Amino acid sequence: MLNKHFEHANTRVGIIGGGIGGATIALKLSQQGANVLLFEKESSLVNGPPMCHLHAGGNLYREISDQQCIDLLQQSINTAKLYQDAIDYRPTIVAVPSHDNGEPSDVVSRLTVLQQEYQRLVASDPQNDILGPASEYFRLYQRSDLERLSQLTVPKLPKTPDEWMIAFAKQTDLTQLKFPVFLVQEYGISVFRLAALTSLALENSQHCELLTNTQVTSVSQNSAQKWHIETKRSGADETFEVDYLINACGFRTGTIDDMVGLKPQRMVEFKAAYISRWNNDQTNWPEVIFHGTRGTKNGMTQLTPYPNGYFQIHAMTPDITLFEDGLVSSKQESAQPELPNKYIDKVNHQWDEQVINERTTKAIEKVAGFIPAFNSADIGGRPMYGAQQIPGEDATLRVADVAFQSNSYARCEIVKASSALPAANTIIDKLVELGLLTGRYSKYCHSAFVDTSATSDITEQQIAQRAEYLAKERGFPVDLARRTMPKTLGK
Repeated sequence: MLNKHFEHANTRVGIIGGGIGGATIALKLSQQGANVLLFEKESSLVNGPPMCHLHAGGNLYREISDQQCIDLLQQSINTAKLYQDAIDYRPTIVAVPSHDNGEPSDVVSRLTVLQQEYQRLVASDPQNDILGPASEYFRLYQRSDLERLSQLTVPKLPKTPDEWMIAFAKQTDLTQLKFPVFLVQEYGISVFRLAALTSLALENSQHCELLTNTQVTSVSQNSAQKWHIETKRSGADETFEVDYLINACGFRTGTIDDMVGLKPQRMVEFKAAYISRWNNDQTNWPEVIFHGTRGTKNGMTQLTPYPNGYFQIHAMTPDITLFEDGLVSSKQESAQPELPNKYIDKVNHQWDEQVINERTTKAIEKVAGFIPAFNSADIGGRPMYGAQQIPGEDATLRVADVAFQSNSYARCEIVKASSALPAANTIIDKLVELGLLTGRYSKYCHSAFVDTSATSDITEQQIAQRAEYLAKERGFPVDLARRTMPKTLGK
């Protein structure tokens, strides 16, 4: 039976996929008066690849262009405005290892470009002052500075740049680094708090029907150009009709493209991050990035802090975060790249305990090469993992948003979470252009204005309770749903 929803709708929009892209698009469209059906096969929103970094400048990725870094900075600032209660307001240390081919001077050049862009953004709109004063976007530290700081006591609640550097200065083997090293105002983002925020906001929305535990089985278009979406939910078949269809299925985007009859080129990469625990008193660290060449034994190492001594580790090496045959491309017969079954099994929560132990141990050892005391860390939980889509054929692409295939079909192609909001705004512009969205929205203001009304009334208690529930439901320590530094103390 055809399901009739929203009899007085302006426009009915179906969004397939409730990751950060689909959830943000649903949130923005429902704010603008479109009536949204959001289909998600899992029991909750914002599942997927490990997410922990706001990328306010893209300083993890020295292989990408300055323009991509500028785009990530701009996008991250707006994302932090919309989802401010999901942001962990602690800085990031960027260091170049002594064995690395890169030089700190290259990092300085990029940081200077980003600092100037941030200063321009704040001058154009004071509300863009999300990362603190532009003059403090980054600070460099010579070895003598760190040796001096290493003599100080680590504060429980660091506030100044120097205070944030003390734990790093005391614990890091400085002979392993080139100087200077950098403290950058790139913050963290909590996937569980983000999932909580979007879920609570959409559940409160009068213009969004949230359909979790719902598998889309078929998509087709009728003679009136309406989309029919066939689903299976709790064993029952149900069909929905919408005016406009948005494919936001993440790494499974190609499966819907195949149903629609499209064959765009894309790549999919399976990756994982590992959870460790290092002494309960190791709290309020900054994030730490040790640069390296991706795919080699000296690949970039990323250490992300959480409360109570938990740390998430990315190491861009083949035996830790990256996987052999884990990067695949689509072929002529299908828009969906085929990951080997062993990685699909992992996506479906089927990890071998031995693999978890081996890779987490190697991740701990990788960090301990720079921070020797970290070798006492233990395995802290199951890995955070998932597959990431990359549109086109450039595996280094980190900034992408939307592709339009017709007047009634859009494909969300974000690679990083910070691109979700621009994707939503681009789709809104298109719907306004097509006359499918009218009234509340002016397409000339979205780049300078972020509407936070959908999230501003949600209390900290609601967010914390839902975030911790989601962490437990997904089998992770509840500390991963908590922030090391709320906004009031982080700035």
